Amino acid sequence: MLWEDYDGSEIRVMKSVWRSHVDEPKRPKSKAAIPIIAPLKILLEQHRAKCGDPQHGFIFSNKLGGQPMNLEALAVDVIRPTLEKANLRWHGWHAFRRGLATNLHRLGVSDKVIQQILRHANVTTTMNIYVKTVNLDAVNAMKALEMMCATTVQPGRLEGSRVM
Repeated sequence: MLWEDYDGSEIRVMKSVWRSHVDEPKRPKSKAAIPIIAPLKILLEQHRAKCGDPQHGFIFSNKLGGQPMNLEALAVDVIRPTLEKANLRWHGWHAFRRGLATNLHRLGVSDKVIQQILRHANVTTTMNIYVKTVNLDAVNAMKALEMMCATTVQPGRLEGSRVM
């Protein structure tokens, strides 16, 4: 992500970075705007101020400033040791995308909108690989169905009826 692609309300993904290798995204449609939520905007503005208010370059650059930060090194040197101290497992960078997809789905966001946010070519990729359900999701779904039935079915109408 580059500062010049950030306007405070969204960021346009224009480059792909993997292990400090900068390239074009997989697909032309991957070059897309992603909305920024208010808490992230605050954090990005604080980060920008700490970096000397740059207008160009990588948002997360290495110490020399000209190249992107090596996220694998960040995971090994900072994130994993921090998680280990808290007795938590590291699930990799894609866990953030899976968590976002899953939480948006739980909030009732449409599959197509989640696909757009993650910039997938196909909604089946989003739903089959990124959105994860757990037993609690099934329990909550059945409780929601129970509540809906309780408000639409009159208990008195069920008395005396036979179950077939």
